[in-house]
Amino acid sequence: MNVNWNMAQFVRSAAKPSDFPRDGLPQVVFAGRSNVGKSSVINRLLNRKNFARVGSAPGKTTHINYFLIDQKLYLVDLPGYGYAKVSKQERDRWGRLIEAWFADTQRMALGILIVDARHKPTTDDCTMAQVFLSAEKPFLVVANKLDKLKKSEVEDNIALIRETLALPDKIPLIRFSAEKGEGKGELLGQILDCLEE
Repeated sequence: MNVNWNMAQFVRSAAKPSDFPRDGLPQVVFAGRSNVGKSSVINRLLNRKNFARVGSAPGKTTHINYFLIDQKLYLVDLPGYGYAKVSKQERDRWGRLIEAWFADTQRMALGILIVDARHKPTTDDCTMAQVFLSAEKPFLVVANKLDKLKKSEVEDNIALIRETLALPDKIPLIRFSAEKGEGKGELLGQILDCLEE
């Protein structure tokens, strides 16, 4: 499938399950904790600066945002998790919204979990990885902020991420820098491979 990644449009923010698009197009879903750079990764893939809103404060994505790419697929941006400065009520609402999305994964072409390459994955990251694995759909992990690591730290950090998330060997773990663009070609290739299947 040929995809023109420059043909991107923001379609909607879903606040409840009835807002989810049901037009049968494949969906590539991005998850990660607040401040891990989800919006920056999406912007890098689409060659846009501020397409997916990059919040100055974590926790800016409070709904599920849908971006339509070339009329062929959606990039789906889930609310970031693990941010303490929103009310428990709001966090619970996000949780219910995300659970509702995962209750019907037939449209999911690929799940992408974004983690911070500098740190050991959090408990929330591990939970999210298990949600993706149990969906039994193609899934990969993006270790973002690679540019913030010294070269000598990369291998150990990548090994720690794989071990902490208990990733099977078949799950790709992509080294990525939204800042520098490293890993972009590999990630786009993985997305296209899943759309071909």
